[in-house]
Formats: sequence, structure tokens, C-alpha cells
Amino acid sequence: MKDLIIIGGGPGGYVAAIRARQLGMSVVLIEKDTVGGVCLNRGCIPTKAYYRNALAMRDIKSSSEFNIQADNILFDMAGAKERKNKIVQSLTMGIEKLLQANGVERIKGEAALLDKTTVLVNGECIQGRNLLLATGSVPASLPIAGIDLPGVLNSDQMLEIDQVPDKLVIIGGGVIGLEFACIFNSLGSQVSVFEYMPYLLNTFDNELGKRMLVFLKKQHISVNISASAEKIEADNDVLKITARGKKGLIEAQADIILVAGGRKPYNEGLGLEKLGIDLDESGFIKVDSSFSTNIEGIYAIGDVIGGYMLAHAASEEGMAAVENMAGQNTRVHYHAVPGCVFTIPEIASVGMSEEEARAQGIEYRTGKFQFAANGKALTMGESDGMVKVLADQDEVIIGVHIIGPHASDLITEGTMMVKNRMKVTEIPGTIHPHPTLSEAVMEAVLDVQGKAVHLAPSGR
Repeated sequence: MKDLIIIGGGPGGYVAAIRARQLGMSVVLIEKDTVGGVCLNRGCIPTKAYYRNALAMRDIKSSSEFNIQADNILFDMAGAKERKNKIVQSLTMGIEKLLQANGVERIKGEAALLDKTTVLVNGECIQGRNLLLATGSVPASLPIAGIDLPGVLNSDQMLEIDQVPDKLVIIGGGVIGLEFACIFNSLGSQVSVFEYMPYLLNTFDNELGKRMLVFLKKQHISVNISASAEKIEADNDVLKITARGKKGLIEAQADIILVAGGRKPYNEGLGLEKLGIDLDESGFIKVDSSFSTNIEGIYAIGDVIGGYMLAHAASEEGMAAVENMAGQNTRVHYHAVPGCVFTIPEIASVGMSEEEARAQGIEYRTGKFQFAANGKALTMGESDGMVKVLADQDEVIIGVHIIGPHASDLITEGTMMVKNRMKVTEIPGTIHPHPTLSEAVMEAVLDVQGKAVHLAPSGR
């Protein structure tokens, strides 16, 4: 009998497997597909490969700003896809080698739970003292007439196209939808976004979504908020979407329609109901703070339990789960989980939004600093955006929100502040190098107390 059987080899499962081996456990990892999960194979890494293509195209198109003349620009989508696949293959091979080097037994196949200690895979029964479910999620569909028509794709399918569509319609103004919108707009598509909610990126601080709306329109991306998609129709090779907005019906034509309506848990064929494992109304597995289900010895992590549904959150949960199995009483610091959106410009956020703080009755102050006043941002030609810091009545930093260049890199400093519940008075004296984008973070912290140096007093 093994100490641990893990079902799912994504960023939660494979990290948990390695951590369990470090703790001396014998581990079997079962994965029916390629290790790395959605993030590596059909999510974070593939989209970031295309995002780099998009940034390169944007830089070339705006090269005149840097006194460079570039003409006759051509983009090879098939070549970009091949590059993306090579990057993914390299990383998946690296994970396989890591698992092997750490002594993790790897089985390729579909798993089903027979009881709380037995898993059936490839016709063989494997027993483990503990089971960890890390099966992830899949794209969610939406109840829209015509959603099954050819040319209507989900995010997995969108990553496999060989040509840039002339016209792209995206249903969904969340993280996935807006990342694809910025990527394909930069690559040459005419992009239209339809979002059901009255604002974009509804899980983030509302100011970020409002500012992003302005920046998207500057890039000539059509954005329709409070617009409910009602039907999709086909007319020869052209698709037509009809949505209902505040002022009536809205129509748009497209070569491809991307449905980016979020994700749902993947637990098909596991046999959760047979074992009596508790699920919530959306099908996510219920767990306690140790990631234990209601069945002793069975744990779950990652997208299949809902929550943040981020690769780095799943990895942290995986390590915490196996450490709890080993009696270490580890908890995940959910108050400080960063989220990044690879739009143009980037967005990153950690901690409470203004809306969350108000909902909890927390008295707070904000500090802001615009990248337009940051020397490094100006030299880069990327001065859109700002840093916003929230601090409570005790001067504890409870949220950091960034929209602008390299936001995904800058948010780590904010994450350290929020995770360690640092006060705004503790940050000054930490010398930020000049000229760097990180100076904007310092200035935003200083502005909470009205002490920003490169911000006029009336600029608050």
C-alpha cells in the first residue's frame, strides 16, 4: 500500500507529489493526459507564448515612437503555434524528469475511486493510505442558441487555430476573454467583446476593470458591457451573434466566436457520489482548511474545489495538503493570493478590493501613483496605468492593485506586504532602485499617508 495516491498531474498534483516525496511518503501519481494540467498545456503557458507574439507585434507596429521604420510586417500563426507547442513540450518533459528524479511513480490512465483507499486505473487496483484529488477544471459552456455551431470555440480550441481570424467575437469579459482579446487584436484581428455584467473583470477591484475598458477602446477593441448573448447563427462562412444590451439588440459578425464563460470542475468518472463525497451546488468538492473532504483520508485541491482556481494557488494547496497529512498543520494564506491578467496593459492584484473592504465594513484609505509620472515607464513608452494601495484604519496594507507595465512582476512586492500584514509605516526606508517601475509601488504606499514625493499634494 502506498502512502499517497494523487489523481491529476497539474500544478497542484505534481507539486504535491514532489513535496510528499520530500516528506518521505511513497507516492503514485495518476494522470490520463500530459503532466502540467490545464495551466501548462491549455492555459497559462500557451497563452503567454502567444502574448509574447502579441507584444512583439505591438512593439513593431509602434516602432516609429522609437525612431525605427518597419514596413511589410507579416505574422505566421502556424509558426507561432509550433513555437508554443515546443515550449509546452519542453516544460512537460522537465516535469516528467522532476517526478522521476524525486521517485514519484507515474501511471498514465483514467482513475476511478472504488473506496476510500482503493483506486482503479487501467484495470488494476492500487491502494493508498491517503488519496488526493487534483483533477482540475474544463471550460464551461453557456446556454446560448447556436453555441455548438462550427467556428464557435472554447479556450482550449482557440489555442489550436492556424490562422488569425479577420473578425473575432469573444463572449466573456473576464480574465480569459480579455487576454485573448488583447492577443488577437495585436495580431491583426478585429475584436468585439460581449460581457454580461456591467463591468469587466468582476472578480477584481472595479477601478481596474473601468480603466481597462478605456485602454481596450484605445486599442480599437469593441467592448459591450451589460450585453447578454442570445443566439449565434451561421451564414455561409460567417457567424453572427445577437446580444441584448441596455439600449436593445446588438449584432456582430465574426469568423470565429470564442466562448470564455469561465470554467467548471472536472470530476467525471471519479465516482465521488458512490463514496458520498460532499459537493457544493456547482459540483466543486467541499474541503476543510486541511483540504480534507468529509471522507477520512481523501483530500482535494486546485480547481476541483473552486476558490481562486489559479495554478499557483493549486500548487500552494497541494503542498499544504500533504504537509497536513504529515501532521504539520499547514494553512494557505488566502488573504494574499495574487492574481494576474496578461492583457495590454497587464493587471495584477492581491488582497482586498475597495468593494470587498466596504462590504466588510472596513475603514480604509487608498494611495495611488500613475505610471505616467514614472521615469522608467515613460522611457519604455508604456505610461498607461497606476498602482493603488489600500490600508485599513490600523495602517495595515490590505490590498495592492496594479494596472500597467509588468504588473505581474511588480505584484510580488505587494503580495509580501499583504501576506505579512505590513503597515504603511514599515515600507519607507526600503530603498527602491531608480529608474525602475517598482518606484511606483513605493510612491503609492507613501500616498496612503499623503507623503508621495513625486505627486503634487492636490493630486490625491
